Amino acid sequence: MAGNSFGQAFRITTAGESHGPGNVVIIDGIPPGIPLSVEDLLVDLNRRKPGQSKIVTQRKEADHPEILAGVFEGVTTGTSLAILIRNEDQRSKDYSDIKDKYRPGHADYTYDAKYGFRDYRGGGRSSARETNVRVAAGVVAKKILEAGFGGRIVGYVTQVGHLQAQISDPASITADQVEQFSDGSLNPVRCPDHQMATQMIEFIDQVRKEGDSIGGVAEIVACHVPAGLGEPVFDKLKADIAKALFSIPAVLGVEYGSGFACATMRGSQNNDHFIAEEDAEEGGPVITTDSNRHGGNLGGISTGQPLVFRAAVKPTSSLLIEQPTVTKQGQPTTIKTKGRHDPCLLPRFVPIAEAMIAITLADHWLRWRAQCEAAPDRTHHD
Repeated sequence: MAGNSFGQAFRITTAGESHGPGNVVIIDGIPPGIPLSVEDLLVDLNRRKPGQSKIVTQRKEADHPEILAGVFEGVTTGTSLAILIRNEDQRSKDYSDIKDKYRPGHADYTYDAKYGFRDYRGGGRSSARETNVRVAAGVVAKKILEAGFGGRIVGYVTQVGHLQAQISDPASITADQVEQFSDGSLNPVRCPDHQMATQMIEFIDQVRKEGDSIGGVAEIVACHVPAGLGEPVFDKLKADIAKALFSIPAVLGVEYGSGFACATMRGSQNNDHFIAEEDAEEGGPVITTDSNRHGGNLGGISTGQPLVFRAAVKPTSSLLIEQPTVTKQGQPTTIKTKGRHDPCLLPRFVPIAEAMIAITLADHWLRWRAQCEAAPDRTHHD
């Protein structure tokens, strides 16, 4: 089936379902010699896994990765890397009552329309369960970015429902601010505005007790990305990142830089002005801009400024509240979704979004190196 692979020079292919034996990713294009262990993968997998706090799904999954190929003596070999994550706590019986009903907000009807039948146990192939192996691939991509140009990616929650965080400088946010409160305790909502994070946690818990769900917004920032990554037409960096984020379940909107706010601006307000800064390490002036309303992208190519993307994530569709629907035969009925579901997807969305942006950047970094780094004369870029 088409649509299971993403990327060109750094390419991932995934397989698996929500309630199958597990999920697997095969990664092609990894440079040889990159240190990689199961412990490396677990750092981000533990950020994504269910059951980590009361404001996420209580499904119990260890999400312990198995490296099946592509690593020898602790480093990548340069050949295809395969990672398997087994499912352990499916509880498929929770879905037996809905096998002939269409859940509002889910892909049940569209699966039937496309394939003529569907795996009714959870979301099947379209379930966010599949994203665990994407996060594993994202760890590998982050290692490539760090080794290649000191790349750093940090995602965080900026909005839950009506509650909005105040973030003055996205590029200054650290992983510690996102993952922990100032006293060192866990920040389960992953909002770096800690005062607002406390309100978000209370609000999500209230929504959970009501059997409902709530949506929000996450922001993802990539720093130290060199200028020149991306293509000018179909494979614009912004377009590939947008596709990467839209490929994550529940994403309904993506914007970068000033985003939809540009609709009310004049050109004189939205433009970022080019300036030259002296850089001793570079041995001369470096071209940059005095602001970053362009979000690190011009013409689909990176400018050297931080890449700043935001994704709007819808409320979880599976609810304990009874909702009207129809059966596969078109008969009116009602549905109440059993099982264990996130009252808010944002906390676990953050590491998934980081992974997809890392995968996209690793792909474009390797593509740039293959095409442009070996050019006969690069002096005009120095």
